[in-house]
Amino acid sequence: MQSGHYVRELIIPILTDRIIICIGNYVNIGTMGENGHTNFFAKNIVLNTIGLLTILPLAPLINRFIPPVIIGYWNVDLLVSIIIAFLLVRLVLWLFRPLIIPAFMLVAGVIVYNTFSDGYQLRNMLMDYKNLVEKSWDVRDNKEKDLYLIKPDLFDTGVEKAVKGLKSKIAPKDSVVRNFAVKHSIEYFDDYHSKYGPTVRYLSLFKYINNNFKYVDDPNRDEYFAGPRETIQDGLGGDCDDHTILMISCMKAIGAKCRMVLTENHVYPELYCGDKKSFNLLQEAITHLFSTENFTGLYYREESGSYWINLDYTARHPGGPYVDNKAYAVVEF
Repeated sequence: MQSGHYVRELIIPILTDRIIICIGNYVNIGTMGENGHTNFFAKNIVLNTIGLLTILPLAPLINRFIPPVIIGYWNVDLLVSIIIAFLLVRLVLWLFRPLIIPAFMLVAGVIVYNTFSDGYQLRNMLMDYKNLVEKSWDVRDNKEKDLYLIKPDLFDTGVEKAVKGLKSKIAPKDSVVRNFAVKHSIEYFDDYHSKYGPTVRYLSLFKYINNNFKYVDDPNRDEYFAGPRETIQDGLGGDCDDHTILMISCMKAIGAKCRMVLTENHVYPELYCGDKKSFNLLQEAITHLFSTENFTGLYYREESGSYWINLDYTARHPGGPYVDNKAYAVVEF
């Protein structure tokens, strides 16, 4: 008790006064006639400046732990966090003004610690503010045209054969696939799990696969469907059908619902987002977490109130532009 009393009554006021004296000497105040009034004015400037500097890192830290807040098309959760941080700082200044100094040092210490422990750090904070200014207020409605299902000729068994071949390779319960999916589902965005929930696992897995997948043609232009274990062991190389098999198998291995869309010369996976509310939350997560990946808007399909987004290898973020809206087959998993 005596130690705490000593710190509160002696150390903090001395530290505050020293900072004020330094600033006062710099601007050549504190030696004026009305020393009491001048010192009071200088103290207010210092404490309010420190309060402002505390708000800047505190708001993104708070934002990580509050659920997404969507008003219309605007994502305003960081703005809400700034207001909460402002009110907290004002409360501290109102109750006991010198406490703002250790409060600022505490917040700064958390940022420094996270920088060395690979946690939420300054670059994440800057990304959050950039997202608020550039992305959250520029939402585009990129709804894709409805899928146009082309019925193959009566005697054309090529499509049916391709669908059967692709379906037979989906293997979410394979131990190698499951371990691969779990490992890379926690590689990115783990700091945002408390905010966006399991969605960040899907986004992390997508990011790893699409950042590392390399396109390799089939032998002699013949169709060869590689299983997900084979693609993993080969270093993530293959063509569009190999990527689709891998992505769907891995996503299903961690609980996601997917489907594959087979077009004339291409096949790609889609991720099920749920209803409009769930889609809006996923949209905010992608807008936020992929803001540095040349994000141009989220492309999606809406069918009877259910939403799907593109997971093709051609995009750097989930919900990239679609290649075609015509399909020979759509298979859900």
